[in-house]
Amino acid sequence: MTFLLYTTFTLFIIVCVFLILLILIQKGRGGGLASAFGGGGGNTAFGSKTGDVLTWATSIAFGVFLLTAVALNRLADAHSNASKPAPAAALPTQTIPVGTAGQNAATGQNAPTGQNATGQNAPSGPTAPAKGGDSSLPQPVPAEPAPKPVAPPTPQP
Repeated sequence: MTFLLYTTFTLFIIVCVFLILLILIQKGRGGGLASAFGGGGGNTAFGSKTGDVLTWATSIAFGVFLLTAVALNRLADAHSNASKPAPAAALPTQTIPVGTAGQNAATGQNAPTGQNATGQNAPSGPTAPAKGGDSSLPQPVPAEPAPKPVAPPTPQP
């Protein structure tokens, strides 16, 4: 797939350059860029029927340009989707009661460590810190108190 993508991309660049050069050598209605290179009046580099041949060749090159552009878009989209990993299935979440160790959050009763109020083993894991305890969450930095105003010295008589 990658080889085909890069091959199509290379072909697309070649067709683009060829189409640019093909358009630049054509004689426009007002003389255009073709006359800037010394092509005057009826003199053409490829004979008297050059306009017809170049118009035909431009149409063919434009058709190839469109086909390669569409193919390159489709191949790049397929390559992009193939490189993404498949989405993971949603895992069920488990609720953990919050409270101090040995306390059932729902009833507020103390239980032996590792058990809730009904005597079943409680899931182990992090618990919320007690009020005023250390927390792993970022805490605001306390502001420094404003300096006390200094009274101006009293003048001495």
